[in-house]
Amino acid sequence: MWLIDRDTNGVGGRRIPLPPPLREALVRWYVGEGSRGDEEAGITLVQNARIGAKWIACDCLAADDAPPILTPAFLSEAETYYLRRLTSIKRPEHREDCPFFRDQVTHRITEIRSRETPADPPAGFFEVLRPAPEKLAHRPEEDASDDRTRHASVPRLARLLWRLIDAAGTNRVPPEPHETEPASIKREFDALSRAAAKIEIAPGIQLGRAFWTHSNALHSRRAYAMLRQLAKSWPSRHAPQGFLVLFSPHVRGHVVDVPGAEPIHVANRVQSPSVRGNLIKGPFLVVIVAGEYPEAHGYAPLRGYAQPIFSGQRFIPVYSEFERSVLRELFKARRQLDKSGVDLAIEKPVFDRLTTQGSCRPDFLLEARSRLTGEIKQLVVEAMGFSDEDYLASKSTTHPRMRLLGPLLTILPSDVEKDRVGDHLARVLDI
Repeated sequence: MWLIDRDTNGVGGRRIPLPPPLREALVRWYVGEGSRGDEEAGITLVQNARIGAKWIACDCLAADDAPPILTPAFLSEAETYYLRRLTSIKRPEHREDCPFFRDQVTHRITEIRSRETPADPPAGFFEVLRPAPEKLAHRPEEDASDDRTRHASVPRLARLLWRLIDAAGTNRVPPEPHETEPASIKREFDALSRAAAKIEIAPGIQLGRAFWTHSNALHSRRAYAMLRQLAKSWPSRHAPQGFLVLFSPHVRGHVVDVPGAEPIHVANRVQSPSVRGNLIKGPFLVVIVAGEYPEAHGYAPLRGYAQPIFSGQRFIPVYSEFERSVLRELFKARRQLDKSGVDLAIEKPVFDRLTTQGSCRPDFLLEARSRLTGEIKQLVVEAMGFSDEDYLASKSTTHPRMRLLGPLLTILPSDVEKDRVGDHLARVLDI
C-alpha cells in the first residue's frame, strides 16, 4: 500500500510505500480484529494522511494497474478517524478477497452519546490535544481522550467551552435591577476573557495567555507566534495549544464564518449539536483549538465546536430552536415580573445536577424573589420541543429527579404559540 497525493489516481507521481508492519496493523484495525495498538496505529496514519493531503492506495491489484483508493475521513459525531472507500464506475474496485473490499467494521454510530448520558465538567486542564506518540503503535500515557479516540461521548472541546461559559457566568442572567450594564457582545467576551485568566491549560500556563476572541489572531499568525514562544517552556507531557472563541452567524462544514473578517478553515469538520433532525440556526459561539499536527507545517486550527447561543448579546447555550423560543419568552416574563415587584433570575445549566435519585440537567432553572415580602421560590423549566419515544422516555427518567430541585413547569410549543408562558410562570410562582 502507498500514500499518494490527494485527487490523483495513484498511477503517476510519487508513491510513499507503507511499511509492512504498519500495513498489517491497518488491516487488523479496518476489519475490527486489531489490538489497541493496531487501532492507534491506524488512526494515527489516517490522521497524518488527512493533514498531509494524502490518500491511501491499495496494492490488491497488479502493480501496473490503477489502484483502488481509500480516503482518510473524520466522523465528527463520534469524534474519530476512519477510512472511506472511494468508489465510482470510473475507479477500480478492490479484489473480493481484499480486506478493503467492504466498508470498515466499526461501532462508531452506536457509541454516540444518548440523551441520558451525564454531562459532567471536564476533569484536569483546559486542553484537547495530547503529545503525539513517539511510535505509531504507542499512545500517550495519559488516560484521557483526544482526537484519536474512537469511543464517543460529549466532545471534550464542547465540555471545555461549557466550562468556560460556566466560569464566566454567561449562562446566568440576574434580575433586571441587578444587571449593572446592558447586554452586549463586548460584555460577554470580557467575561470569557476574565474566566480564561483563572483556568490552566498546562501546569503554570493560564488559558488567558493562549486565548483569543478575534479571528485576526489566526489570519495575522499572531496566535501561532505566541504558541511558538510559549512552547519553549511548555511542560513536556502536554501539547502546546491555543484556543479561539469566536462569534459566528453560521458554520459550514470545515468553515467558520466570522462577521467582518475572512472565514476560518478548520482541519476537521466543526462539530455542533445542530444536526439532521435538530437543525439549529445561528448565531454560534465557536471554540477552535490550534496546535501542531503530524505532517502539518507549524501550527494550524485543528478542531472546532460550534455551540448555538441565544444571541450575539447573550452567550447562553441553547440546544434547539424551541429552547431559544422558550428563553425569549422567559426574558419577556422577567420584564413583566419586574414591573410587578418580582425579581427573576434565569440560569441555563451546562452540566448535570446531582440529586438523591440520580443526575439530571434541567433546561432552565429560575429563582424568583418578591421585593415586597422577600419570599423566594425556585422553579425548574423544561422546554418540551420533541415528541419522539426516546426523548419522552429520557424525560420520564429525569423529570422525577428535577422535581427534587423545585416545582417543574413544562413548556409546550402551543404555550409559546399562544403566548401563555408568562401566565404559567405567574401561576406556578404565585408571589
